[in-house]
Amino acid sequence: MINREDMLELTRRMTPARTSMTRVAGSYMDADGEIDGTFNTNFLKLSTGDKTKNLAVAKAIPFSGTNKNLKRYKFSGDSIKIGSMRQLLMGMKSCGLKNDVMMETFYELIAETYQSTHDYAVLVFHDRYDVPVKAADHERLWESEEMFEYLICAICPLEGDYEPGKPECGFLFPAFSDRSADINHVDVFQSDTEHPHLEILKILGL
Repeated sequence: MINREDMLELTRRMTPARTSMTRVAGSYMDADGEIDGTFNTNFLKLSTGDKTKNLAVAKAIPFSGTNKNLKRYKFSGDSIKIGSMRQLLMGMKSCGLKNDVMMETFYELIAETYQSTHDYAVLVFHDRYDVPVKAADHERLWESEEMFEYLICAICPLEGDYEPGKPECGFLFPAFSDRSADINHVDVFQSDTEHPHLEILKILGL
């Protein structure tokens, strides 16, 4: 089960003034899954307007209905082997989305399986959050307890000229549990729980 407070702790920081997002990368796909273009950008170099739009997309994943729209899944034994999606995600996280070969592989794996009747965008965000100590001793409140490095992936329908709409599915990896990283779990988002994109579970190897 996902603790709502853990998710709120992440989303409170998702404003242009407070964000620690380092990078956003993405791919534009047509309805058949053909890649129509990619980008990879230093988040801090975005304009305030672009930061605001991108943070709204990223925030939609952890801020969604806890344990309803956003559910936690455990990676199986097979899904943590060499060559698995989990290994790819660990690599993407470790390099801060800067490895173009990894990113292209990720987009292609989604395109092979994802089912869509419209053009869509795959957006991936990288963040490093210094988790502060929670203590009665105010002198320690600003110390970092640990660094939570994570990815948010959002798959969004395209509106107009390459403008992503609200996410229809996505995930947060690794899971943020008890204010700490849990690399054996992933939190998966579905906008429409009655008609979920179950392909995302297959893509993740769940």
